[in-house]
Amino acid sequence: MTLRAVIIMALGMVVAITATPLGHWLESTMVSHVLVELPLLVVAGIIFALPLKPVSQPLLNWVNRGGICGLITASFLLAFWMLPRWLDTSLGDPWVASAKYGSMVLTGMILALSWPSAHVITRAVVKIEFLTMFFRLGWLYLISPERLCNNYLLTDQIWLGRGFLLVGLALTITWAYPILFGNAVLEQQLTERKLSID
Repeated sequence: MTLRAVIIMALGMVVAITATPLGHWLESTMVSHVLVELPLLVVAGIIFALPLKPVSQPLLNWVNRGGICGLITASFLLAFWMLPRWLDTSLGDPWVASAKYGSMVLTGMILALSWPSAHVITRAVVKIEFLTMFFRLGWLYLISPERLCNNYLLTDQIWLGRGFLLVGLALTITWAYPILFGNAVLEQQLTERKLSID
């Protein structure tokens, strides 16, 4: 599949979310709103940024050296739309909804352009921040005795809290596994390759 086809598919996905009943269906529950719709918009932004990398590299080296400014901006944008107040407001205000759609696509573009140039320590800090955000929000949504979003039921809120915790746990395992077992896996692969050659 060519890059052009992938970009067209990503554009179609954004249009489907923002201008068809699919978006309303995704926003009918908190889980699909936060853990499906928002990530899909971010992924679309990442795809849109692919052809921009060679063109924007000189500018990025000047304003976003090491990807730090971009990653901080993307983190704030993601955290902003995780706040119950603005998540709730986006359902009733078309301007806020448009800001949500646009900023999530922008977040994906920023991540795609910033992550490759980020130092390994910067990447580790960002990963830790993402994990703590998921666990904090999961804990918040689970323990809150009242609805934090007027447009969703308390049960939706509880399911989202569980979803945050599951995503945080999955990311923790995914990111920790290479650190804890990377050398062992690499040695096993080298041994198997050597045996196959012999």
